[in-house]
Amino acid sequence: MNSKSAQPSRTHQPAAVGVATFVWLGVMVLLWGASWPVTKLALATVSPLWLAAIRFGSAAICLFGFVWWKGQLSRPPMGDWPIVASMGMLQMMTFTGLGMIAMTRTDTSHAVLLAYTTPLWGVLVSWLALRQTPTRMQLLALLVGLSGTALICSPLEMDWHAPGTLMGSIFLLIGAIAWAVTIFHIRHHHWHTSPLALAPWQMLLATIFLTVLAWAVEGAPRWGATDWHLLGMLFFIGPVATSVCFVISAEYGRRISVFAMSNFTLGVPLIGIVTSFLFLGNHLTGLFLIGLTLVFFGAVLAAAAGGPLPAFRFLQRGKCEKETTSPVSG
Repeated sequence: MNSKSAQPSRTHQPAAVGVATFVWLGVMVLLWGASWPVTKLALATVSPLWLAAIRFGSAAICLFGFVWWKGQLSRPPMGDWPIVASMGMLQMMTFTGLGMIAMTRTDTSHAVLLAYTTPLWGVLVSWLALRQTPTRMQLLALLVGLSGTALICSPLEMDWHAPGTLMGSIFLLIGAIAWAVTIFHIRHHHWHTSPLALAPWQMLLATIFLTVLAWAVEGAPRWGATDWHLLGMLFFIGPVATSVCFVISAEYGRRISVFAMSNFTLGVPLIGIVTSFLFLGNHLTGLFLIGLTLVFFGAVLAAAAGGPLPAFRFLQRGKCEKETTSPVSG
């Protein structure tokens, strides 16, 4: 994260890349991708806002314990509270909350793909925020990716007459835009504490607001705590697919290049789509596969063009760096 600072610049040397790095990153992608169909199954019993609150609440408990074990547990400094609020409220609460509501209205394959249009919206966010004219590569990325998005959301692919289908797609796109805004903030934030040390606080903040919203909108929980099958799914969604994957990303993502990591995480929607097809019986039409290809290559082009990357970009550095250069944009 490049930012102005009066202190001398420091360069963090990444750890050597070995087979274990790619194995762990592969496990991360598999777990994150598989969490989408598991979430869909859990939504049959738990309402969406409560499920989002449980996800981040359980993950926060695990990460607080892990950060304490690492000796990094401390209250975030005042300078990092804006990023805590941004990630907690926009990336976690808005993106996940709207995404889970949308998944009750559309199939998982469409949901995961629309959610991962974030890199495309990131180009637009940088354009609007910095008044920076997109490069030809970025414009091509937008044209290709948004064409795929339009194809997937069109009445040729989605049944607009089905209750909630169109609204679910809109929720997913709003969530993706909120995530893109968070990424922009991450890229330009002056970090005082490591991202891993801030993560449990971000999840705690998201949990508090999601719980209040869930109670106000959905009422008291109506599912039994003795349903072991459900508890197993909740354990997978929260402690495993959220906190464990975050730690893997923090520990191993910094060992490869930003471009490599950004494209690595594009495997998440692919795994989500494949597992939804295999275990939920989602129907993949030829039109959907064309849209998938366009969105995927649009996201790759956005990453190659130096546009905002998936939200795990900030984890490329294992420590906060204070640099003397101005923030690098778009």
